[in-house]
Amino acid sequence: MIIDFHTHLFFQAVANDRTPFFDNEPEFKLLYNCPKAKIATLPQLIDTMDRHEVDISIVLGFPWRNPEYTKKNNDAIIEAVTAHPKRLRGLACFDPAWEGAPKEAERCIDAGLSGVGELAFYLSGIDDRAIRLLEPVMDVLRRKGNLPCMIHTNEPVGHHYPGKSPVTLNQIDSLARTFPDNKIILAHWGGGIFFYHIMKKQMKERLKNIWYDTAASVFLYEPEIYDMAVKAGVLEKVLFGTDYPLLTPDRYYTDIDQSGLTLEQKRMVLGENARNLYPDL
Repeated sequence: MIIDFHTHLFFQAVANDRTPFFDNEPEFKLLYNCPKAKIATLPQLIDTMDRHEVDISIVLGFPWRNPEYTKKNNDAIIEAVTAHPKRLRGLACFDPAWEGAPKEAERCIDAGLSGVGELAFYLSGIDDRAIRLLEPVMDVLRRKGNLPCMIHTNEPVGHHYPGKSPVTLNQIDSLARTFPDNKIILAHWGGGIFFYHIMKKQMKERLKNIWYDTAASVFLYEPEIYDMAVKAGVLEKVLFGTDYPLLTPDRYYTDIDQSGLTLEQKRMVLGENARNLYPDL
């Protein structure tokens, strides 16, 4: 089974014309102002899944500042999951700074979504304020069966690109320390913090509730990153994610095939690890 843990959908008006949604949405404009930044529709996602033999996709919205856009996007995710219950799972997304965020998380979970994400702090990084804003949302997730929360992270070094936030490894470490009882998925390999799992003290225990997805890996890392996850002892926490429509699954299949993973290890990354996180998949 192949499970893509990181795909994005918007509501139809955004897919029709994104430009009216740039006003007062600096994060959305940052990521989607370029015409090359792809926005997919639900039929396109299902068609891509079929062509690349993906059994299930986890669909995410966007952390809009405007609560109206937030609700429309989450409703679109709920509708997609309802229409394709065997193919799709969804996560609720919102701006954690919105005072209605905890209630929105609860509303979406009650409507059938399977957690929260991809929450992002594109302009600030995961600073102390961000941690405080996450507290009521994390509480909702624990109360609702300890559902996972996906959070945008990125490597704190290297070239700049749209959506690269000023996050630091210390901030990611603080996130893990603050919410040890929550299931947290760090998008984009967790900014590389999994490398520190081999430290003799503290980090292995501190990162025990953390998962990592491979979204955008093709643009960021050589195929050897999968081998490094094996050496760090975290391969069972690695979730296959494409960031579709940014990239299609076949781009990742090529990298995985070029790594040193065994067939069983490939199966872990491509689906079995996700089924361990969601046993009913």
